[in-house]
Amino acid sequence: MYMSRSLTLPCGAELPNRLCKAAMTEGVADERLRATDRHAELYGQWSDGGAGLLLTGNVMIDRRVLERPGNVAIDRSSPPDDTARAALRRWAQAGTRGGNHLWMQISHAGRQSPRYVTGEPLAPSEVGLKILGNYARPRALRDEEIRDFIERFAFAAEVARDSGFTGVQVHAAHGYLLSSFLSPETNRRTDEWGGSLENRARMLLETVRAIRRTVGPDFPIAVKLNSDDFRKGGFSHEDCLQVVELLNAEGIDLLEISGGTYEQPRLLGFEGQEASVDPNTRESTRKREAYFIDYAQSIRRIATMPLMVTGGFRTPAFVEEVLAAGHCDVVGLGRPMTTDMDLPKRWLAGEEAPAIRHEQRLKLSDRRWLSGASPIFFFKILNIFGAQAWYYQQLQRIAAGRGADMKMGLLGAFLRYQLDELSTAWRVRRAAKR
Repeated sequence: MYMSRSLTLPCGAELPNRLCKAAMTEGVADERLRATDRHAELYGQWSDGGAGLLLTGNVMIDRRVLERPGNVAIDRSSPPDDTARAALRRWAQAGTRGGNHLWMQISHAGRQSPRYVTGEPLAPSEVGLKILGNYARPRALRDEEIRDFIERFAFAAEVARDSGFTGVQVHAAHGYLLSSFLSPETNRRTDEWGGSLENRARMLLETVRAIRRTVGPDFPIAVKLNSDDFRKGGFSHEDCLQVVELLNAEGIDLLEISGGTYEQPRLLGFEGQEASVDPNTRESTRKREAYFIDYAQSIRRIATMPLMVTGGFRTPAFVEEVLAAGHCDVVGLGRPMTTDMDLPKRWLAGEEAPAIRHEQRLKLSDRRWLSGASPIFFFKILNIFGAQAWYYQQLQRIAAGRGADMKMGLLGAFLRYQLDELSTAWRVRRAAKR
């Protein structure tokens, strides 16, 4: 089987197989944004599950601007103390006990930090999100802050390496800070960090270089990049291809292809505004199992580094087909590994059963409630984000040692998730004032 083959990365490290537990935000840090035993519990089970690579959820480089209040933060302006470093080591030990790799995903939320987390998001330009008023207008970063953030990424990578994580992934997708620098829609700067694509890509490239200088030549560095923002005027697929060419010269070890932003969450299966690629390509992508495989095929012709695709994979047969065709080198599994944590082990042993699509079972029908365009759109959004909340709640339960709850409903999960987020945000704010 292709999925059982090892993969030697450019830095010399070796992945034992081609399956990866993709990054999913965990939200189980303590009120001081430190790792906890819940991280060890969660990642220990995933390590036992057989995937050759585990990617963590967002670990933030700036404790002021979080993706959500339960994030771990490694911030060089307030370096982790002995307690925080010991918790990171326990996380890394548990997450590698199966002989797999565990890479820390390092990120800055940028303008995508909700109001209940921060009142002043930071971004390349003052372009806010228009999502139910839940996000404050960001402040544009000053030049010296951008340069400081580059070094913060490098500091977080160094802490990850010293704590026992076996690699890092730089998150430059989904509309977070590095992603928003790449997009002409959200980056309207006129200095060396904006304008041309080369300038918009400067922060990402300088971040990768700073990390490499810090961690050395034999420590894996990955990048997560949008194949397309799927927004008119945003980071296009053509832009992506040019950035991949620029990354070819930086010696990264794995490029993960994804797509979308909070305003256009294609990574969750949402089909909103018109994308910037050929409509026939979009239609073929929808009909297939993987969301971004068509984009990956064109990227594959340019990329010199190994390629990973995440999003939508549900059957071992299709994973084998994609790997055998050479469309990518690693397949990322996200939601399937929320409740089926040993799915990779079963597939590697030859089991042909597909992963369960819980979100299809959980859907609310708008026909039972209201009719009309606006209500239908509302229920579509509720189904998307309600399903997301359902998976988040399962991770919370598993991390706490309680196991998944298959009877949990979509609406109840959504409401519990919102309550958990607000209460966690309150505890984080209270701890910050001490």
